[in-house]
Amino acid sequence: MPPKRSAIQAPVTPPRTQQDEIRPTLSSTKPDSNPAGPPPERPPADPGAPMYPPSSGKLLAQQDDLAATDVARALPGHGKGGEEGDDGRRKGVNKKGSSVYVFYCTYAPTRAFFSSLLTRDRDQRSSSSDQEAEAKPHGDPSRGSGGGNRDAKYIAAIMASNTGASGWLRGKVKAVTSGDCLLIMGSTKAEIPPEKSITLSYLMAPRLARRNGVDEPFAWESREFLRKHCIGKEVTFRVDYTAPNIGREFGTVYLGDKNVAYLVVAAGWARVKEQGPKGGEQSPSLAELQRLEEVAKEQGLGRWSKEPDAAEESIRDLPPSAIGESSGFDAKGFAVANKGKSLEAVVEQVRDGSTVRVYLLPSFQFVQIYVAGVQAPSMGRRPPNPAVVAEVEGIAEDTANGDDSVEAPAPLTTAQRLAASAVSTEIPPDRWGRQAKHFTETRVLNRDVRIVVEGTDTYNNIIGLVYYPDGDTAKDLSLELVENGLAKYVEWSANMLDVEVKIKLKNAELQAKDEKLRMWNDFKPPVTDSKPIHDQKFTGKVVEVVSGDCIIVADDAAPLGSPSAERRINLSSIRAPKLGNPRREDYQPEKFARESKEFLRTRLIGKQVSVEMEYSRRISTMDGQNGVPATKMADTRVLDYGSVFLGSPSQAGGDDTSSIPSTGNQPRINVAELLLSRGFANTSKHRDYEERSHYFDLLLAAHSRAEKGKKGLHSEKIPPAMHITDLTMVNAKKAKDFLPFLQRNRRHTAIVEYVFSGHRFKLTIPKETCSIAFSLSGVRCPGKDEPYSSEAIALMRRMILQRDVEIEVEAVDRTGTFIGSLWESKTNMSSVLLEAGLAKLSSFALDRIPDAHVLTRAEKSAKQQKLKIWENYVEGEVVSNGAASASKQKEILKVVATEVLGGGKFYAQAVGDQRVSSIQQQLASLKLKDAPVIGAFNPVKGEIVLAQFSLDNSWNRAMIVSGPRGAVESVDDKFEVFYIDFGNQEVVPYSRIRPADPSISSSPALAQLCSLAFIKVPGLEDDYGQEAAEYLSECLLSSSKQYQAMIEERDTSGGKSRGQGTGTILIVTLVDPETESSINAAMLEEGLARLERSKRWDTMERKTALQNLEEFQEKAKKQRVGLWIYGDVDSDEDEQAPGGRKPVPRR
Repeated sequence: MPPKRSAIQAPVTPPRTQQDEIRPTLSSTKPDSNPAGPPPERPPADPGAPMYPPSSGKLLAQQDDLAATDVARALPGHGKGGEEGDDGRRKGVNKKGSSVYVFYCTYAPTRAFFSSLLTRDRDQRSSSSDQEAEAKPHGDPSRGSGGGNRDAKYIAAIMASNTGASGWLRGKVKAVTSGDCLLIMGSTKAEIPPEKSITLSYLMAPRLARRNGVDEPFAWESREFLRKHCIGKEVTFRVDYTAPNIGREFGTVYLGDKNVAYLVVAAGWARVKEQGPKGGEQSPSLAELQRLEEVAKEQGLGRWSKEPDAAEESIRDLPPSAIGESSGFDAKGFAVANKGKSLEAVVEQVRDGSTVRVYLLPSFQFVQIYVAGVQAPSMGRRPPNPAVVAEVEGIAEDTANGDDSVEAPAPLTTAQRLAASAVSTEIPPDRWGRQAKHFTETRVLNRDVRIVVEGTDTYNNIIGLVYYPDGDTAKDLSLELVENGLAKYVEWSANMLDVEVKIKLKNAELQAKDEKLRMWNDFKPPVTDSKPIHDQKFTGKVVEVVSGDCIIVADDAAPLGSPSAERRINLSSIRAPKLGNPRREDYQPEKFARESKEFLRTRLIGKQVSVEMEYSRRISTMDGQNGVPATKMADTRVLDYGSVFLGSPSQAGGDDTSSIPSTGNQPRINVAELLLSRGFANTSKHRDYEERSHYFDLLLAAHSRAEKGKKGLHSEKIPPAMHITDLTMVNAKKAKDFLPFLQRNRRHTAIVEYVFSGHRFKLTIPKETCSIAFSLSGVRCPGKDEPYSSEAIALMRRMILQRDVEIEVEAVDRTGTFIGSLWESKTNMSSVLLEAGLAKLSSFALDRIPDAHVLTRAEKSAKQQKLKIWENYVEGEVVSNGAASASKQKEILKVVATEVLGGGKFYAQAVGDQRVSSIQQQLASLKLKDAPVIGAFNPVKGEIVLAQFSLDNSWNRAMIVSGPRGAVESVDDKFEVFYIDFGNQEVVPYSRIRPADPSISSSPALAQLCSLAFIKVPGLEDDYGQEAAEYLSECLLSSSKQYQAMIEERDTSGGKSRGQGTGTILIVTLVDPETESSINAAMLEEGLARLERSKRWDTMERKTALQNLEEFQEKAKKQRVGLWIYGDVDSDEDEQAPGGRKPVPRR
């Protein structure tokens, strides 16, 4: 059995257990090396224990409302306790006068059992509400002067009794409140370790000024001496005695092997008081302290200085703010005078994680600093309790650093406390508020810091950055808080900071959210209307500048004239001023809108660029790019955003490109950054987790440079107004009146604003301040819907759209269109069209054209090579340009049928279309597994989605034709979908539908609706309708045979496709290239179709086609097959002639 011990004997260090081995240990102290003299009682060579909890033999816990007998009974196999046994309890009195049971145990199983009880109870209490954790009233002296868990009912304790000596403990100095008082926090792994305020035994240092008071002489120097020696340092300490009536604990503190009290007294910053614990024995260290005090007095050190007026000079001349007096402190003027300056300061108080109160040195101005760019969780608010505060302050004023034997005043009555507590409502701290405050306290409280003032808010609160030392480096408190998940980024105060600091803070917050640190542990990324676009990069030539933040690029990989050749690119993460709609009466472009567009035009048009697609966004068609996301799919459209790069810095035209990224040895210029650096655009304000430019940080930096330089939008100047007379919007007479002005000079410089057709454009002539419609003289390109019309338009868009050109005006026609010649870089555009085989030369007024011989030679070259419109040209054949000319060239496509409908209609895909393989590859690369979450994806009518085909489970693009009313409620909800690449339609459940990426959904449908020309096929509900559909399916779908489809005409009366059988219809003659016979004729011969009637207004070409097909119908009639089984029963009604005129009935 271990030996007995007295109440004041220091506990014997027990044998170390495996649990003790992992605890932080103290190095052996060497009191003999202390220059101030040996301590009367050394700390043990190896305490082997952190501050909390103590090892065996020390107090494990105290709890006011825990029945000691119940705990004693819960310890199996142990006696009644007391001093007679090794395991037991003693009864004492706590600070409030209630019973405290002190438990001792040396038996390891008992210790483990009790520790598990404490751990379980702490876990339960830490998960309860903050109000329960703050159960004690504000004025209760048992709260003590320290922070941490002092308000909790469970307090890990280190003292054996109020008169006995405790064991040596280890901790870190968190704060120095005066020249003889330290706040020490425990060396535990808890996020908020317990704390203890220790006043150095037998010392009394000068008191610092309190509210409306002054310092005692040498008070500040005394506090600074102790602060600079101890703050943030590991110390070893013990409690020598306590004063329950004032709630103070007096003890001995060692810094390494040096007694802190000896250091203070030897330097002359405190005096020694002879009175120790009331009724207790005096410590042997008192004599040594008195000896050191006498030595300091003799040498005139510290407060014992013998210099005249030293005491008066040591008293700080404090401004009103430093002593709590109401004053007219001009916070805004202070911020303006010190903006951007680095000010020395000492942090005196931490209100919450992002708010500190500091002394600015050397003026001792006491100010509150709100950390810029961040906001930590609030620490709540306690109600003012005047009576309790008065009681506590009265004790503190009379006993601080003084006599600890003063009797406590009479306690307040219950009625007084109730009246005081009803003054206002208590607001508990926010979650993680305590942790954020403790984080800031351990880094800056009572530390030397640097304050960089940034400004003030609307309430004149000072906003600034706080930098604290960490070794040889200075750390930013705001960044540390955000990185550790203890504060959030705040835009309004971050706007006061440099852009680099803002970027760091924002990125740190996103990282903390991703890692779900502390206050973000329940964070869920919000649903946004933007989606990323992965691995889409291409090069091309800029064809058009739509606005200051939108361009059209011709993809180098796409053939000229194809629908996918030109791609509309919105510049990522920027917004340029809007031009508005000039056709509206209230048309008024925003400030610098024209300048922004012109800036891009002069630097990008015709230039080779590389494009990185980054994200797509669904926006409202009502409000443009920056409108709020619309709830109805019909009111929205999808825009693609990307970064556009010029190839070399020389193309930037002398603009600021200092921060633009480079790739390898090839420098690249980000067009968006170029715009921002000139002040012609602003950065977009993205929400968290909304897709943005990959170069967003550089864009913010460019925007910041433009703001500081007051360029463009950030300047106060108003751009010059530009008034352009648009002659395309007036009548022909006014346009003719303008002709003499355009003929005064032979040539004019113009800008091509729009390409109507291959030979007709809209031009702006800046010098004449007008816009005109202009047509090339003597040249005609294919008209709308004619073969090669789109190619002629595409060629002109690539070559002259938004370029600076030269024109000569010859005349004006009756519609107000000016006629003449046009050159771009000294090249006649008429010759370019003729040489490419995309135009014909008219002989009318050919002699008046300046370069007539060049045009003639160009057309001759195209004829010889049989290019485009001349592909069927025969040498020597006379081609007339009049109305009686031969039939125009028909477009022929190679197709493969994919679906057959009734009435002679079918769907087909064009053979050789590059889009087919591209879309197939994109679909094959998708990894679609889980069904979408109900509510997150609600397909609506007309939306393009991905649907899983029921026969082969393949994923294909589809259009929603119909669905359930309202939101989706179950994965079994049915949707009717139309597969736009094949033409078939089916009903699928919600579980077989997925949202489509914009890069996939934006491509046009691959399946084209076609109908057999010149014949009428019965519908599925008509006689022989089923037989006709089956025969057509057998011909077209039984094998993957390719057919030649000659397009006779296009029927656009159906409008846009809304499902199967709707949309534009190609009226075709379908020819089998192997047998050179048409399907149209075969349907007539089988008696499964009737020939359309010839009409008087039919063209000669149509009449010829009907005559050629008539023999196949006659054959079916003679054989009485199909529709003709009962003879000629033609029941067609007469069709109406164009213009509403009916044909004259025959007699």
